[in-house]
Amino acid sequence: MLVFVSCYAVLNVSTLPKSICMSLNSPRYSSIALVKEIESPENPGGLEKRVALVPSDVGQLVQAGIKVYVECGAGDGVGFSDEEYLKNNAIMQTAEQIYKDKALIIKFKGPALSSIEQMSEGCTLFCMAHFHSYPDRAILLKDRRINVIAMEEICESPKHDTDQRILGRLAMNEALIPFFNDNSIGGLRVRIIGWSERLRGAINRCGNRGPRSLQVIQPTLSFDELDATGSNALYFYDSQSFKDQQDILIKLKNAGTHLFDLNEFEHQHGQQAIASYRASHQPEEFGLRRIQCLHETGQAGARYGMALLNAKKQSVDRVNTKAVILGYGNVAQGALDELHQQGIKNIHVLGRSQTAKSRIDYWLKDVDIVVNGAEQSSELRGKNFLISNQHLKDLIPEQSVVIDLVGGSATNRSPVEPVISCSFLTEPYFVQDGVLVSSLWGWPMMGMMRETAIRYSGQIVEVLIGHEKLIDGLEQLKPGVQRALVCGPF
Repeated sequence: MLVFVSCYAVLNVSTLPKSICMSLNSPRYSSIALVKEIESPENPGGLEKRVALVPSDVGQLVQAGIKVYVECGAGDGVGFSDEEYLKNNAIMQTAEQIYKDKALIIKFKGPALSSIEQMSEGCTLFCMAHFHSYPDRAILLKDRRINVIAMEEICESPKHDTDQRILGRLAMNEALIPFFNDNSIGGLRVRIIGWSERLRGAINRCGNRGPRSLQVIQPTLSFDELDATGSNALYFYDSQSFKDQQDILIKLKNAGTHLFDLNEFEHQHGQQAIASYRASHQPEEFGLRRIQCLHETGQAGARYGMALLNAKKQSVDRVNTKAVILGYGNVAQGALDELHQQGIKNIHVLGRSQTAKSRIDYWLKDVDIVVNGAEQSSELRGKNFLISNQHLKDLIPEQSVVIDLVGGSATNRSPVEPVISCSFLTEPYFVQDGVLVSSLWGWPMMGMMRETAIRYSGQIVEVLIGHEKLIDGLEQLKPGVQRALVCGPF
């Protein structure tokens, strides 16, 4: 039997204002409005279709005693029907009704300017606000006295480190001790064999220790294909996953090359080392973003970059592509994962020392694809460019690709100078001096909308009713959320 849902018949709107107005004055949010993504400053053409809460997560909120009003069609773009929301006890409303007299409004992207006019003074907007990238909208929100909590600014508090990441960092520390002791770290060539979650902590630690070079290489390479051997080279690997079928390790050892096995370190020192680390390192006040798909962002950006490179520079050999990644954080690791999965032999990972103005030219010469995952502090934005216009003109070959995963706007510039502001799905890339440049708002929109909508939704629910308990209102904000209140309190 087919069930037809009429958004106009689901709710008697005349009964709402009194109770909802009472909730506006209450510290705790007793109701939530989930609105549909439409065209807005960072969503031209309305091509961003993700919904902030999926039906099953709406059900969790309802079970927690919260009324959830959902705009009709909010989940259509990523395959969630109004019927699914109804089955999870949502109250469906039209676009004309959804903003009226709501205490807490949730959406994914920042709002359209026309939507702000529909919000009640003193309500709270919870979204990816990008507050400093859209100053005109920020002024309007302040003038309307709308509290704004920016999803992208909420952080873990305290920071949470997994045992795997701690293990990787500690193992790399141990591997680098001899080179610090004899002051040769600046000349050390580090090669990580393969990429995995177990190795990412090691990559991160090595990157900020300033070796001469850091590459992630394919585990299928033969000894003759390796570009670094001898006393100033270190090969770091994990025998739990790396099966040396070509006997490169014995050949490297015979050539006087340094080797280090993460798996062996874990068996000999793992549990004790991790326990000692936790005992001597109090967690930092703030950690990773709580609502994020950083790894997926890196994956999607690198995937699109490779597709663009293959389409526009058909002479390039995928396996021998010269790939450079700036940074080694969570977004950059996603790009590293993707490029490694695509079979690129050697992926150059640049840390702070390699991206210095005196050194980065060496890495950008003859590059095929550059992925920027290096974030900069606000005081450096617009002043220090890691990839400059001059680099595109003089060093990076025509038809090569530059992917910027960090992004920004004219008032909050990216470290990639050609990027004045992010691009959109309507026109994902532009060409400057023959080089293809892309810096997209919301990289996971490139083929990962539904998957990332589900992940974001789960994280949003955790922030609302889990540890952070945002649902308790502005007067009860935990430190990791308090820093994300970019407008208000009113």
